[in-house]
Amino acid sequence: MALIDRCRSCGEPLGIVFADLGLSPVSNAFIKPERAGDGEVFYPLRARVCESCWLVQLDIETHSDMHFHEDYVYFSSFSTSWLDHARRYVEAMIPRFGLGEASRIVEVASNDGYLLQYFVQAGIPCLGIEPTANTAAAARQKGVETREMFFGRETARQLAREPGPVDLLLGNNVLAHVPDINDFVGGMPEILKPQGVVTLEFPHLLRLIEGKQFDTIYHEHYSYLSLSALLPIFARAHLRVFDVEHLPTHGGSLRVFVCRLDAAHVETPAVAACLAAETAAGLCDRAVYAGFAEKVREIKRALLAHLIEAKRQGRRIAAYGAAAKGNTLLNYCGIGTDFIDCVADRNPIKQGRLLPGTRIPVVTPEAMLASRPDEVLILPWNIRDEVMTQLGEIRTWGGRFIVPIPRLEVV
Repeated sequence: MALIDRCRSCGEPLGIVFADLGLSPVSNAFIKPERAGDGEVFYPLRARVCESCWLVQLDIETHSDMHFHEDYVYFSSFSTSWLDHARRYVEAMIPRFGLGEASRIVEVASNDGYLLQYFVQAGIPCLGIEPTANTAAAARQKGVETREMFFGRETARQLAREPGPVDLLLGNNVLAHVPDINDFVGGMPEILKPQGVVTLEFPHLLRLIEGKQFDTIYHEHYSYLSLSALLPIFARAHLRVFDVEHLPTHGGSLRVFVCRLDAAHVETPAVAACLAAETAAGLCDRAVYAGFAEKVREIKRALLAHLIEAKRQGRRIAAYGAAAKGNTLLNYCGIGTDFIDCVADRNPIKQGRLLPGTRIPVVTPEAMLASRPDEVLILPWNIRDEVMTQLGEIRTWGGRFIVPIPRLEVV
């Protein structure tokens, strides 16, 4: 772990604290049963703001090998709504940019092939770049060629030599995960064709603040992104944003379309509109960031008050979705097995393990339903409708759902 006192983007000193969530374990470091007696390392989890370029970022840096390794537990394909999102993206990009058999596509952080499989089905050559061996293996089983590496200037130069420059370079929910954001973005022009396009999706800082989505802060996310903060990073790499789309995913995301400075892509009005919305919301105003911490504390108080009362009434409580964001929420609020009996997850890699920090056991959805909980805390609140549909059976015995963010709801 290294303390960071200067901005990852512009190098200026970091300013005010945006959110201080205390000490927390690595969010995806699930505990195997045979290691249940071992201790865990907790690290400070604190986000600060650069008041020069307004990039929000963690002020410590845990090594990437702690997060991305051969035992990585996040597999994108276990969310049906995310698969639908990926399929719709492919269906939209093919006609928009005239992609076909002669095109070349690379996805950075391609995970288990959740998206590139649809390009494969369309007969369009593609390559996944993924540093975690187990998800890369799952992608190959879907017919997606995958190389195990991190992306940056040096690896981009290697890829530019073979398989060669690309028409479309995409990265979904990866930009926040890179400690050296300038090196990552700097690799893009190394591999891009003259008229090639980069698309990047990431949770929008504006929606994080509006929705009080503090649980998306964890050690695997080094940065929390706005278009305003990203423009200087793209400019340093001789790239520009020519379009922006607003997406509902992950509580509200941006999809930005990026090209070389001299490419022919015409900038749409959506770019200026997004920048204006960020300015109007105060994303370049320190007061907006300084006031966020108290909103986070109030969410904690409301959730704990509900859980305490529910337990006093003898109600059985389980959780659903062993997501990284859920581990931030549980550890910050101090919620362990004294409140939550178990957490259900569809991912077999997580089943049978214990959540980091809280040590709540992860079980199958079927096992959780068999215990007939009175209440189920939905940890991945961004897919609450999907979860409520999957677990609709609990209503037959009067069970309820708890949604903690942006405000406590009992449904």
